[in-house]
Amino acid sequence: MRKVSISICALLVSLSLAACKEKVPDTTADAQAIKDNEATWVKDWQAKDPDKIVAHYSPDAALLVNGMPAMKGSDAIKSGIGTMLKDPHLSLTFTPTVVVIAQGDDIAYTQGVYTMTYTEPKTGMTLIEKGKYVTVYKKQEDGSWKAVEDIDNADGPATPAPAETPAAKS
Repeated sequence: MRKVSISICALLVSLSLAACKEKVPDTTADAQAIKDNEATWVKDWQAKDPDKIVAHYSPDAALLVNGMPAMKGSDAIKSGIGTMLKDPHLSLTFTPTVVVIAQGDDIAYTQGVYTMTYTEPKTGMTLIEKGKYVTVYKKQEDGSWKAVEDIDNADGPATPAPAETPAAKS
C-alpha cells in the first residue's frame, strides 16, 4: 500500500509540475508582423513621409542616430528626421537579420543592417554609410508593434558615393 501511495504522490507532483510550466507562445506571427513592419518602414523612408515614418514609433520612443542628439518623443523624432528628409540624396534601407520576441510576447527586438546615402552638410559630398541597428518594440493594445528604442551604429566612416553619370544625349 505504501508503494502505491508513493507512486500516486509522485504522479500527482509530476502532473502539478507539468501544469505549472508556462506554455511558450508561438511567436512566428509576431516575428513576421515585425519584419513586415520594417519593410513598410523602409518604403515610408523612401517616400520621405515624416508622418508615416514617425507612426512606427510609440509616442514616447527614443531615436538615437549617429551624429545627432538623442530624439525623445514623436515631436522630437519628427523634427529630427524632418531635417534629414530635406536632403535630396537621402536614401535609407534596412533589413532585420534577427527578430526576437520575449517570452511574455509584449516586448521584442530586431537587429539588422542598414545603408544610408546622404549629403554631408559641411562639404556637400554625397556619402554612403553602412552600419547595424537594434530596435526595441513594445506590443500595443491593438496588437501592433511600435518601436520604443531605436539606435544605429556605423560600421566605419561614410564613404563617397559613386559619381553620378550625366544622362546620355540622344
